[in-house]
Amino acid sequence: MRMDLESIRKNIDILDGKIIKLLNDRMEQAVLSRKFKTGILDTSREEQIYEKIRENSQNLLNGDFLLDLYKTIITESKNLQSKDLKLMAFQGEHGAYSEVAAKGWDSDCVPMPCMEFADVFEGVKNGLYDYGIVPVENTLGGIVSQVNDLMIHTDLFVVGAIEIPISHCLVTYRGNDYREIREVYSHVQALAQCRHFLARNKLTPVQFYDTAGAAKMLSEKGKKNVAAISSKLAAQLYNLEIIKESVEDHDINRTRFLVLSKRENKESGTKCSIVFSTAHKSGTLFGVLEQFAAADLNLTRIESVPNQKGTYAFFLDFIGSNEEENVKEVLKKVAAISDDFRVLGCYNEVSVK
Repeated sequence: MRMDLESIRKNIDILDGKIIKLLNDRMEQAVLSRKFKTGILDTSREEQIYEKIRENSQNLLNGDFLLDLYKTIITESKNLQSKDLKLMAFQGEHGAYSEVAAKGWDSDCVPMPCMEFADVFEGVKNGLYDYGIVPVENTLGGIVSQVNDLMIHTDLFVVGAIEIPISHCLVTYRGNDYREIREVYSHVQALAQCRHFLARNKLTPVQFYDTAGAAKMLSEKGKKNVAAISSKLAAQLYNLEIIKESVEDHDINRTRFLVLSKRENKESGTKCSIVFSTAHKSGTLFGVLEQFAAADLNLTRIESVPNQKGTYAFFLDFIGSNEEENVKEVLKKVAAISDDFRVLGCYNEVSVK
C-alpha cells in the first residue's frame, strides 16, 4: 500500500470523522441516561470510568492526557444533562431526511436516531423521547405502509406535521475525482428517484439500507470510484464533498411527516387527523364522508390500510380545529357510525418550500 503525506492525511480525516461521530454518540447516551437518574452527579460512576482509562492507557496514549480528555468529556456530559433538552426520535442514521424534517419542525429539539420505526413509537410511549417524527406519505412513493400500520394501534397523539422537499445530492469522499466515479450507493427508493440521472452519467446503482447510512459508509471507508446519494445534511455531517445537488429526476418529490407525542396537543391547531374502521356494509364509508361534506370541512387526506382484523382502517385528515363546534359535532356523528374511532390529534402543519 502506497504511503505518503496525502494518504496519511486522508486517513487522519477519516479517523477524525469517526472520533466526532463517536463523541456525539456518547453524548446522546449521556443525555438518555438522565431519564433514568435521580441526579446528575455520580462520583462513583465517574471514578469507575477514570479507573478504566488508567488501566487501558497504552502506547502513544499517555494516562494523564487521557484522564484530562475524559474529564472534559464528562464535564460536557453533565452540562448537557443539566439542560431541559427535548429529544426527538427518528428512524435512520444521522443525516436521514427524517432528521432534516425534525430540524425543520423544531430546531431546538435534539434528533435521536433509532434503528426501526417501531423503536420510535416504543421510545416515545415509554417516555425515553419527548417526540417522535415519522414519514407517512411521499408524492412519488405513496404511503409509508409500515408507519401507517403502527399508527392504527398506537396510543400516541399527533401534535404536529411537516412536509419537506426531498432533494438528493451526489456526494463523495473529499479528494475523489468525480470523473472516476463508477458506483453510487443509496437506499433503493432514492436510487429509483434518480434513475435517469444515473443512466445519463453511466453510474451503476448499488442498493444500501439507508441514504444517510451510505454517506456514513463513504466517510468511514474513503472508497475511491464510489459516490452516494444522500441529503445535504448527511454530506455536511460526514464531511463529504457535494458533486451535484438536486439529482432527482422529478422536482415534485415531497414527503410528509407526523410528529408524535405521549401527550395530546394543548394548543389550538388548524388540522385534525382521525382513524376509524367501518362495518362491511354498502355505503358506510360514504356515510362518514357525507358528514364532512355537509359541514363544509375540507378533507386533505384519506387512506385505507388493512388491519389485523381482516378489515380496513381509514386515516382521514381535514382542515379545522377540534375546538370548533361544527367540528365537534361532525366527530361525534362519525364516532357513532364507525368502529375503532379515534382522534389522533389536532395540530399545525408546516410546509417547507
